[in-house]
Amino acid sequence: MGSDGTVTAPDGSGRQVKVITADDVVAYLKAHPDFFEKHAELAEAMALVPRVQGPGVIDMQQAILKRLRSEIERLKTERTEIIANSKQNQIVQNRIQAAVISIIQASTFEKMIHVVTHELPELLDVDFITLAIEANADAPKRVPVRGVYVLAPGAIDAAIGPDKHARLRADIAGEEAFFGDIARFVKSDVLMRLRVSSGSPDGVMCFGSRDPQAFGPEQATELLFFLSKVLENTIRAWLDLPE
Repeated sequence: MGSDGTVTAPDGSGRQVKVITADDVVAYLKAHPDFFEKHAELAEAMALVPRVQGPGVIDMQQAILKRLRSEIERLKTERTEIIANSKQNQIVQNRIQAAVISIIQASTFEKMIHVVTHELPELLDVDFITLAIEANADAPKRVPVRGVYVLAPGAIDAAIGPDKHARLRADIAGEEAFFGDIARFVKSDVLMRLRVSSGSPDGVMCFGSRDPQAFGPEQATELLFFLSKVLENTIRAWLDLPE
C-alpha cells in the first residue's frame, strides 16, 4: 500500500486503486445522512429496523439495541423451554426406573403380571395398562389372569404393522380386543410389541389414557421401548423360554 492509501490493481494493469477504510465509510455516511433512507433494502439485509428521529437522521443505536433485546428474549424463552423439558424428561425417566424395579422384583410370575397391570399405571401416571398375547393352537382362549387378553392370530401385525414395534394414537376409541371392558374409557393409546421368544406368539403391552391427547404419533417411544424389553426378558426368564 502506498503512502497515499492506494494499492496496485490485481488485474496486472498497473493501475493504482484507493483502498476504502472504515474512516472513509464513516465520513461518507456523515456526508450523506439520508443514505439508509434511500437504500432501505440494505438496512433490511443488515437486520436493522431503523427509527427515524428527524429528517434524514437514523438512530442506528436504538435499532441495534432493539435487535439485541429481541435476541436476548428469544434466548431466555429457549432456555426456559429447555429447562422445563429437562425436568419433565427426568420425571419420566424416574418413573420408568421405578417400573423396571417393580417388574424385576416380583416374587412370582403372577405377581409380575399383577405389577404390570395394576401397579404400573400409578407409577407411570397412566390410566390403564393391559397385556395381550396372540393365540396359537396350544393357547387357551382366555388367560386366567385379570388384565391379560388373548388376540386372534395376526391381530398385532394388523394393529401395529408388520415389523413395527409400536403404535401411538390420539383422540381415538379404545379397542376391546386390547383393553377389554375398559376400552370405552380409552381416548388415546400406545401399543408396544412384545417378542418374548422365537417359539411363542407375539404379545403387546397396551397403555391407555382417558385424555385424548395423552399419547400421539409424534411422541418419543425410547423409554417405553426400554420398558417393553425389560418385560420381554423377565417373562422369558420366568417361563424358561429360548430367545
